[in-house]
Amino acid sequence: MDDLTKTVIERGDLAHLALFLWASGSSALLVWALREMARVNQHFNDFVQEIAQLNRLFRKED
Repeated sequence: MDDLTKTVIERGDLAHLALFLWASGSSALLVWALREMARVNQHFNDFVQEIAQLNRLFRKED
């Protein structure tokens, strides 16, 4: 068994280790979700820009 794991188990800090792992996982999930939201927002912004460009194009033809 790893020395760090053995030390944690002997000292009774298993709950702290579990809490740290949970907090790390939650933080990683939050960072991933924020990155995904930023990417989706950029795609939506690109879509709106294309629609605006089409509207300008059709207005010029009238």
